[in-house]
Amino acid sequence: MKIRPLQDRVVVRRMEEETTTAGGIVLPGSASEKPAQGEVIAVGPGKRLESGKHQPVDLNVGDIVVFGKYSSNTIKIDKEEFLIMNESEIFGVIEGKANAKAKAKAKK
Repeated sequence: MKIRPLQDRVVVRRMEEETTTAGGIVLPGSASEKPAQGEVIAVGPGKRLESGKHQPVDLNVGDIVVFGKYSSNTIKIDKEEFLIMNESEIFGVIEGKANAKAKAKAKK
């Protein structure tokens, strides 16, 4: 995938989750609500301030983030769905998940 977000925009791949009901029934990701967590795939250079300088984005590729349910634009690239959103639409970064995922990829 080749996409370069502009300004303070971020490209996120929504994380698929399976949930289990109290009775033990497993609901696939398509049957439940879409998760509000995802992995950052690409980050823009940052917002241009009135002074002409760039304010860099506080996110890095590989971060696992939490965002609002309705806070993004959905795009499809190579049959895969991605979200594009402003940095301000992201509520926070889940610490530890990104590092564990990166270490798992490095072992492969």
